This record gives sequence, structure tokens and C-alpha cells, in this order.
Amino acid sequence: MEFDILTLFPQIFIGSLETSILGRAREKGILKVFLHQIRDFALDKHRTTDDLPYGGGPGMVMKPEPLFGAWKAAKDRNPALECRTILLSPQGRPMSQDLVQGWAGEMPGKGRLILVCWRYEGIDERFIEECVDEEISLGDFILTGVEIAALALIDSITRLVPGVLGNEQSSFTESFSEASSGLLEGPQYTRPPEFRGRGVPEVLLSGDHKKIASWRMDQALSRTKTRRPDLLRRKSLDNPRIS
Repeated sequence: MEFDILTLFPQIFIGSLETSILGRAREKGILKVFLHQIRDFALDKHRTTDDLPYGGGPGMVMKPEPLFGAWKAAKDRNPALECRTILLSPQGRPMSQDLVQGWAGEMPGKGRLILVCWRYEGIDERFIEECVDEEISLGDFILTGVEIAALALIDSITRLVPGVLGNEQSSFTESFSEASSGLLEGPQYTRPPEFRGRGVPEVLLSGDHKKIASWRMDQALSRTKTRRPDLLRRKSLDNPRIS
């Protein structure tokens, strides 16, 4: 699984890519990430990557030439693999578990993503028209830079690839997963059996796996209705208990 990242701030990625699950995935060779400094492809001695917007307005706009140079270098790095270019943008399609599951299934061994990280007020539209296949949004909010969104995308896809998580069953029953019918995951408990006067639900101590499964589904449904009723409206669920 390969990612190419176009960014002005490659140092943002270093710590996260060397730590925990992503770090272990890189050590195993499951995950490969290539950082491309956009400034290296600027055309002037000052390595300029932004300029004033035509038509006026606040802020600066990223120039198309350095972006295209970085994109072309990323594109040519491994032409044997199918490649899609993703722009992290608040104007894009909302990121979802269904989306990352699709990419996780398609990418290993045969595909890669180029992630475009921008700064300032935006990027010249001509680069988007020429090079970008899809725009993806992390949510309805604005970040100073989208490197954080790129890391979130890499993490969410990578953890679904076999061999990445210590227990591969972990991702099957999480919130939004197919096994959980797209619901939020219910509450979890561990030792001690009592904490500050709060106990563990008796059903979880019963050893009756059928009752435990039923309780967890009820909790997931209740939590989803309370916190994310939009998920129930959005998904067509076959479970007759969901309404």
C-alpha cells in the first residue's frame, strides 16, 4: 500500500508515521509513504509557492506550477501501480467508513493514492482541473493546513489492511462497520469491576454470549438513535429492531 503526499510541511508527518500502528505497518513493509516537498518544484530562486489571487481578496493562493511539478514527480515514481489523486478539501465528498473500506480493499499491491495538502486560501483551480481525481472532506470545518486530514485518511485506510492490527477482529465490530450494521459501537468495560461506585452491567459478567450480543446491539442502537440519528436515516438496515 503506497501513499504519495504533496506538502509544504513534510515534518508534520514524520512522528505519526514512525509511531504505533502506522510505524509497525511501515516496518513490516505493508505501508509505504513518500513525501514530496512542493517548494522543491518552485520555478524561482526564492522557491515561491503562492501568490496574490486574481480579482483581489484576502490571503494567498498556491501557484499551479510547483504543485504540478510535485504531482508529476509523484505520478512518475511508480507508474506500474494504478494511481488516484486526492485533494483534501472542505468542498469534497465527506469521508466515511464505506469509502476507506473500499480503498483498503483495492490498494494493497495494485494501487496508490497521491494526497495533495494545501495551505493559505486555496489552490489555483487549474491544477485541480488538470490533476485531481477526487476531493475528500474530513468534515464541515476548516483547518490551518490539511496535513492532519491526510494523516487521518492514511490511518483509517491502513488499519483495515490485513496484518496491520494486532487483532484483525478489532475493526470488524467498530462503529460504522458492516458487522455492527453501520451503528455506533456501544459502551465498553474492563477491570476493575467497580470504579468510583459505578459497576459493570451484570449481563457482561453472565458468560451468556447470546445475551451479551443482544445487549450490545440494544446499546448500539440506543446510542446511535441518541447521538447520530442521521446514520439510521442514511442506511437501509435489514435488522427489524432498527426503526
